[in-house]
Amino acid sequence: MAKANPLQEQLLKAGLVKKSKVAEVAREQAKARHGKSGTAPSEIELEAQRVRAEKAERDRAIEAERKAAARVTELRAQARQIIRDKKVPRTGESEYRFTADGAIRTLLVNDDLRRKLASGALVIANGGDGYELLPRPAADKVRERDASLIVLDHGQEAGADVAVPTSEDDAYYAQFQVPDDLVW
Repeated sequence: MAKANPLQEQLLKAGLVKKSKVAEVAREQAKARHGKSGTAPSEIELEAQRVRAEKAERDRAIEAERKAAARVTELRAQARQIIRDKKVPRTGESEYRFTADGAIRTLLVNDDLRRKLASGALVIANGGDGYELLPRPAADKVRERDASLIVLDHGQEAGADVAVPTSEDDAYYAQFQVPDDLVW
């Protein structure tokens, strides 16, 4: 037997532990000191670690996509709620035409609503089951959440990318006068 420490010898003499138990503990200590330090992980263990890391990364990516989709859905629902809450009642018999989804759509408005639409004070938004008029502040909130719901915004088009006509174009089209009150 290897040289035992004094505490182990005292416990043996007192009869509190058995000789086999002392030997077992000594073997475990020796194994812990010498056995673990030199062994490198096997290829199977390395492969298992790599597979676990890849799975964890895939799971994180899937969770991030799920959260992003949930966030988009939440923002779209908020935008639709704003449209329902802030819509301006439409009155009038005059038709106001605009394009949406590749087709010409029509809303019945009065002269005051037509002027506000032309100036950009009102915006047309897709309310899901139809088109609604929104005041500018509400339209800005909708645009922050889901810009695709804004169908027509004359106030926004002024800053949008518009083809800048050349002086040749201006000279040619200057001969055609367009009335200010043109309704199509």
